[in-house]
Amino acid sequence: MADSTHTKPAPLRFLAAALVLACALGFVLRAPAARADGDPASDVLAAQSLFLPSDGAIAVAEQQRLASLVKAARRSGYRIRVALIATPSDLGSIGALWRRPSSYARFLGQELSLVYPGTLLVVMPNGFGVSRAGRSLPGPAGVPAPGTGSRLATAALTAVQSLAARAGHRLAVPGAAPAPAPVSGASSNLGAWVAFAVGLFLIALAWAASLRQRPLGRAGGDQSRGADTSTAS
Repeated sequence: MADSTHTKPAPLRFLAAALVLACALGFVLRAPAARADGDPASDVLAAQSLFLPSDGAIAVAEQQRLASLVKAARRSGYRIRVALIATPSDLGSIGALWRRPSSYARFLGQELSLVYPGTLLVVMPNGFGVSRAGRSLPGPAGVPAPGTGSRLATAALTAVQSLAARAGHRLAVPGAAPAPAPVSGASSNLGAWVAFAVGLFLIALAWAASLRQRPLGRAGGDQSRGADTSTAS
């Protein structure tokens, strides 16, 4: 009886250990499959409004301006999330969509559709992609291809403004210096005429002074010649 009571728990312990091992193995095998179609931007944009590449050489000031503009858009009632893709590594496991911003915008929009069904803007060095819940939308009108580095964020600023304006929301770029007031043509012409008149006045003064000096010299010469004549006579 004693031997039987000590040997019965062994299969149960073995079965429990096998179940734990099977669950752990199943988790390990399923995790890569679940993330096989993922990318860094989808992880970030699921909770935030802006994805910025870590190795895109984008100036901090431009990053801050873009973040402020996206916040201003949300406050005005225009929801948009933006992904800046500077290099293929920013696409994670879907590097085949590099330099295909429209295709990537559709893919990323589908990834985010359960948590964010609004407007999504993708900015790559060669262009833009816009989608909503995985469906393509027209891109920003009249905005040239961004390029690399800080130009990526600068182009994104203009693109967000363009898309917001299309939806009826006019946004000012944070930190943009106001344009200098144009100089009116009348005031500039007046200044030129004043300078010209002053120059003529100075020339006239110099000419009048020279004319005053010449007759005196001639009169003195005539008097001296008259005196010499009377003496000789």
